Amino acid sequence: MKKISTFLAFLLFATFALAQEKYTAENEGWLVDINQAYQISQKTGKPIMANFTGSDWCGWCKRLTANVFSKPEFKKWADENVVLLELDFPRRKQIPDEIRQQNYSLQQAFKVRGYPTIWVFNLEKTNDQFSIEALGQTGYSPSVKEFTSGVDQMLKRAAKGG
Repeated sequence: MKKISTFLAFLLFATFALAQEKYTAENEGWLVDINQAYQISQKTGKPIMANFTGSDWCGWCKRLTANVFSKPEFKKWADENVVLLELDFPRRKQIPDEIRQQNYSLQQAFKVRGYPTIWVFNLEKTNDQFSIEALGQTGYSPSVKEFTSGVDQMLKRAAKGG
């Protein structure tokens, strides 16, 4: 299992309540706040699956949403296996500064250079800082079955410790 012990700045832990009221993910059922994803992950024991996307300009991101993320079978799989986090980098719409800073910090931590990039990971929190345990990454897949089977393989490898 690959472990990244990158600590993110305090800004990731700021309360995004105000931003949350106005800003929601492009994809239904996805969260936009790392703190909220962390809390749900801790309660459920599920890893976080973060979608680094350019929702309003990235053609492959739009295809991934249309072919995978918007499908009922994906939503059912996700409910059983992961906590969904959308980290958007739009060009034509504004997102709250706190969310933009959070997304940028996570983009740097994971060294994301292209979109869509999907990371599956666990988080630990110590003294208002997160430690990231990366389980694996993927990108575009043309179908729900192909996408979910790839992520399932990551989760199986992580469970075996390798």
